[in-house]
Amino acid sequence: MPNPSEWTLRAAAEGLVSLVAACNRLRLPGTQHPFVVGVHTPMREEVTLRDLPVTGKIPEGLDGRYLKMGANPARPTTRGHDWFLGDGMVHGLCIEDGKALWYRNRWIGSRAASAALGRPAAPGPRRGDDTVNTNVVEIGGRTFAVVEAGSYPVALSEDLETQRYDPFDGTLTGAFTGHPHRDPETGETHAVAYDGRVWDSVRHVVLSPAGRVVRAVPIPVEHGPCIHDCAMTARFAVVLDLPLTFSMRALLAGHRFPFRWNLTHQARVGLLPRHGTAADIVWCAVEPCFVFHVANAFDDADGRVVLDVVAYETVFTRPGGGLDAPGRLERWTADLATGRVDRRVIDPAAQEFPRIDERRFGRPHRYVYSVSIPADGNTQLVGATQIYKHDLARGERRVHEFGADRVPGEFVFVPAGPEAGEDEGWLVGLVIDTARDTTDFTVLDARTFEAPPVATVHLQHRIPPGFHGNWFPGNRAG
Repeated sequence: MPNPSEWTLRAAAEGLVSLVAACNRLRLPGTQHPFVVGVHTPMREEVTLRDLPVTGKIPEGLDGRYLKMGANPARPTTRGHDWFLGDGMVHGLCIEDGKALWYRNRWIGSRAASAALGRPAAPGPRRGDDTVNTNVVEIGGRTFAVVEAGSYPVALSEDLETQRYDPFDGTLTGAFTGHPHRDPETGETHAVAYDGRVWDSVRHVVLSPAGRVVRAVPIPVEHGPCIHDCAMTARFAVVLDLPLTFSMRALLAGHRFPFRWNLTHQARVGLLPRHGTAADIVWCAVEPCFVFHVANAFDDADGRVVLDVVAYETVFTRPGGGLDAPGRLERWTADLATGRVDRRVIDPAAQEFPRIDERRFGRPHRYVYSVSIPADGNTQLVGATQIYKHDLARGERRVHEFGADRVPGEFVFVPAGPEAGEDEGWLVGLVIDTARDTTDFTVLDARTFEAPPVATVHLQHRIPPGFHGNWFPGNRAG
């Protein structure tokens, strides 16, 4: 632990760095960021809509809420802005007995967003920058908005009207993640968390089924890697230590997201025994690349660890940051005996947001669902009108085409019932009509994937593409 003198010196150094960064930020281009214009233009008000129109028939038993998070700046952005750092906004849709009862969107009550909106910030303890904008998940029977690298999570009421910053009843002592994963066998939630101000370690965090931290294992690393997602198997927590790391040069230049491609950082996959310590990790080398999202991981019959991921050859190589070339769906096999990861391309098409039937988390799966993205990197998502269903047993990809000007976001699999098969259920998500500036909540039958939607809930405004969403089953009227 640093002593008081070390804390004082560190605070002084950080203040000097912040001053230099603020001065240099004035030299950055003043053009609007590509992720706050066009299809990404933020919503400017909070609305509540009831009794929404529906085309088709919402399947019986599909009762619950669909909640989605994204960055939605509450005030005009300034130089050095990054898509990942905008004020958080949660969108919610409640369905019950075949009816779409309500839609709500609410800003997360961070200090900055609340000041811009002229109202009190959400209560609860803070940790560093309190912007929360990445994902909304169920942990311990409660709903939390989450983000990586700094802030505590935010607990949300079922109707989204009440918020509170909540470090899992005081049991979380550091940063969390935007991608926790629940083990369907044990009910535990696993996360790999990093802190943007701590460059020499990350943490494997485990929460009990009741939603309290019961394990937080520090893992030594170098250079301050950005670890957006993680995975787990029956035996291991999987740590993705890849060459996107903290960049003092980017920070001093005024960029607010100071992570850049680092050729000196060894790319590796860590296999941490579920009840082990950092000394027990087996590190497996992998070719330099980056992964934002993992579909799933599992142990194979030969004792290796298999991961299905969307992998990028490089990211954030330019001084101003940003993605380079699109990612592709790959299968990685980490061999503990050789200490190496074999990469095999499943599908070279540009795609993101891989999802599975989450009842298969940590165990072998057959299907992966993902979303098309423009092969040319077009930030307005022009032409990205498809979602994909990958049948890994047959080695084939099926395509659902939404049509011209219709841009789908991440789709989530919802099983038809507790005993339903892996592909027996629905895929749900939002689709933007860019020509009409409207949004549809769309329900597909996963088994008849190419067929027209079985139901569509119509919203007469555009919800920005944002980041991640999930389905919360149960009667949640509000």
